[in-house]
Amino acid sequence: MRVLSGIQPSGTLHLGNYFGAIRQHLELQHEHECFYFIANYHSMTTIQDAEQLRQNTLNVALDYLALGLDPEKANFFRQSDIPEVTELTWILATVTGKGLLERAHSFKDKSAKGIAVTMGLFNYPLLMAADILIYRSELVPVGKDQVQHIEMTQDMAGYFNNTFGEVLVRPEARLDVAPVVPGVDGQKMSKSYNNAIEIFGPKKAMKKKIMSIKTDSTPVEDPKDPEKCNVFALLKLLAPAEEIAEWEQRYRASGMGYGEAKKRLAELYEEQFGAQREAREQWANRPDDLEDILRAGAAKARAVAREVMADVRQACGLIVGC
Repeated sequence: MRVLSGIQPSGTLHLGNYFGAIRQHLELQHEHECFYFIANYHSMTTIQDAEQLRQNTLNVALDYLALGLDPEKANFFRQSDIPEVTELTWILATVTGKGLLERAHSFKDKSAKGIAVTMGLFNYPLLMAADILIYRSELVPVGKDQVQHIEMTQDMAGYFNNTFGEVLVRPEARLDVAPVVPGVDGQKMSKSYNNAIEIFGPKKAMKKKIMSIKTDSTPVEDPKDPEKCNVFALLKLLAPAEEIAEWEQRYRASGMGYGEAKKRLAELYEEQFGAQREAREQWANRPDDLEDILRAGAAKARAVAREVMADVRQACGLIVGC
């Protein structure tokens, strides 16, 4: 099966990104033919500083490679290296009604809040559909909040095929029950909330963040409810099952302070990402190799995109006499 997913270079990647998407991407590369792209076109709806976008794109590439993405198993590339995706976006726009785009959550949420909506944001589902359809993707791993985008992509593929013939492959969502990862303040971990624990933050700074995680004021001598604790929620993501069971018993008994759990969480964080932080530093010292990987991934992806666009142009009458 061909799997497609992208990640926006909109900021520093954090534990929410890792457990919500990246970990799944790394697992899937061993099971399917995977196309993973850095969605730098998409990020332009929020980032309009050239140097920041370049650096963020580089950082995402470094993070994925350090975490274990294998360029021999997965096609890894920049979205902007595939110009065919913008051509397909326009063609999809010619068969897609305005009403469909108006139902997109991303547009409706911002519009309801009185935020000015650019055409880039309004047309976001078109570009996302083109990202998926240009590679004849069969599976798109998403959380429940992203299912609408896959349904819209299915609709757009149907609009095109009904108009011009069966050319585009209908993708299916691969639902992943991603955990809700709490930030240091208890809200969902997000760059926007400034509450994130970065995957590759400096060791001391990340330990300080972990020790600052918000907890209640239950005294050490009293039992505590692990299911209502932000620290325990993160422990469940990083610790083995046997250890989690032990922590749950300690929480429900008396005599344990939250500080103990935080210290163990900091240790587990370093055990998980410490060696990979060093790998990231090594990749950062190999810019030419990194660029070669992205260009090689783009070459493979673009070969598929060109085939699809040749069929699309033929179906639309954009190629005469072929």
